[in-house]
Amino acid sequence: MSFSRSTVRAFIRAQRATGRVATFASRRIFLSNGIRQFGFKASTGAAFGGAALMAAAVTVSQQPDWDQIRAEIASLLDIEGYDDGSLGPVFVRLAWHSCGSYDKKSGTGGSNGATMRFTPESGYGGNVGLGLARQVLEQIKLRHPAASYADLYQLAGIVAIEEAGGPKIPFRPGRTDAADGKACTPDGRLPDGGKTQQHVRDVFYRMGFDDKEIVALLGAHALGRCHLNRSGYEGPWTNAPTTFSNEFFRLLIEEKWELKTNGAGNKQYKNSDDTLMMLPADMALVQDPKFRVFVEKYAKDEQAFFNDFVPAWVKLQENGCKGLAAPVAFKAAPAAVVPAKPWYKFW
Repeated sequence: MSFSRSTVRAFIRAQRATGRVATFASRRIFLSNGIRQFGFKASTGAAFGGAALMAAAVTVSQQPDWDQIRAEIASLLDIEGYDDGSLGPVFVRLAWHSCGSYDKKSGTGGSNGATMRFTPESGYGGNVGLGLARQVLEQIKLRHPAASYADLYQLAGIVAIEEAGGPKIPFRPGRTDAADGKACTPDGRLPDGGKTQQHVRDVFYRMGFDDKEIVALLGAHALGRCHLNRSGYEGPWTNAPTTFSNEFFRLLIEEKWELKTNGAGNKQYKNSDDTLMMLPADMALVQDPKFRVFVEKYAKDEQAFFNDFVPAWVKLQENGCKGLAAPVAFKAAPAAVVPAKPWYKFW
């Protein structure tokens, strides 16, 4: 028997809402074996909002209806034939890379402006592959022209994290869009996965983050995978790349990692059976004693990771933004109808 990722996401949300949370050990068993082993199928999303999105195609909103926009983003996540069956990880990457250009000293860059829509920023090496995410979200922008691209990209990242089982993240709209690429920042502001702790600190300190926030933010590598033709690295970080969890940290500590050369000639770490990978910048988190303190904490306590991740992510998204509105009070999603047993025993 197999279940769509949308079903699993609804199940996770219901379990958290009712307080029936899996034990760390049991959750580890599921995540370690991964979605692939249990044969989850990528859904078209129609049963979980795709139909509603199609029906909304003829309606153009004059004011941002954030509940509707959120629902439309969620309905787009499941997709046949793309990576692990979800656009969630690439939405998170779009949101993060839109913010990662921020420079605290000069006040330039950040999510405001959505400058990645323009050259030269759209063509920077760190942004290769994100055109797909922007293209997919364009259909929502057309129906909701009053919502800025900058707000839409950040909400897409939030929705992707939450729908993957991650924590609730406040969303404050009010970003504006740049008219052209004049505000694009220079290339080289995003982290380079092939470098180590000094580079990681240089990049994140420039944005105003401390060591704890750096480690918490890099925990988002629980989602997605690298692509050789995009970043020059290849493979997923975890066995459950569409689930937001603390697995990234647990694997950093518990797996045995070996430095190898990949097909692009770049160095990356592989685990004992070559199914998972870590970047040199990831391994810096366990090699550096100040970073490692937080890695060990989050590996043992997922809720502690979530608690630290949320304010760090909000800071990332709001760096350089002025005049943002109060957090949107989203309407509660309908309660999922699920069996009364722990979510990791769903199958």
